[in-house]
Amino acid sequence: MEVFAQFSVEGQRLYGLLHVPDGEAPAHGWPSVVLVHGFTGNQGGDHRLLPLLARSLATRGVAALHFDCRGSGISQGDFAEMTVSREVQDVGAAFEFMRRQPGLDPQRVMLLGFSMGGLVSAMALSGVRPHRLALWAPALPELWLPMLRGGYLPPHITDMRGWPVSRDFLTEVTRLRPLEAAAAWGGVAQVFHGDADQTCPPEFGVRYAEALGCDATAIPGAGHTFDNLDAVEMLHRVTVQFLRGG
Repeated sequence: MEVFAQFSVEGQRLYGLLHVPDGEAPAHGWPSVVLVHGFTGNQGGDHRLLPLLARSLATRGVAALHFDCRGSGISQGDFAEMTVSREVQDVGAAFEFMRRQPGLDPQRVMLLGFSMGGLVSAMALSGVRPHRLALWAPALPELWLPMLRGGYLPPHITDMRGWPVSRDFLTEVTRLRPLEAAAAWGGVAQVFHGDADQTCPPEFGVRYAEALGCDATAIPGAGHTFDNLDAVEMLHRVTVQFLRGG
């Protein structure tokens, strides 16, 4: 079953799609996962990575929510207002939404973050306390350092290929410590990273895995968006296995 999802943060509406397994829910409810998209991305993910994962999970007994953070996709808000801390708030609201849903287990809500969504997920850990954490090609703050030309913060808004990136975003993201947040969490996690990723190099995934004390699974031949069919098949298969507790 797939149903339209919406919830609010500071008066702005966020929109997504909730996938729930068919059939009668178990006594404690279905486990579920919140999926967080990347920088300038949306709930579809590159070549439909997130909704296809959600549908695969639903057929295997795990509910999933993919949604657009404020200022992205079809959700309300302006991208120029986007910061990591605002997206952490969005993830918190998504968890509250999932924990209220009938038929879902409020104690087994998991979290998956892709690219900058991985960084956001790490920063959200202490607040949302997920049952499990999966990171796909997670970003680190140094990814945005090239936008600080000459080491200086730009004016209020930088035009990044048509995206209005704010000074507030750059000020915050380059000072964050997601690895410290990950290390402080102490829960069950796994990192998945393409070994040919030239946007967030595989070293990023290894550093997250070391901080989390978990395994890092390499996806052979995959770039940042897991950009071939074999890579996607493997990524989805091993992610589903992890989220189902295998």
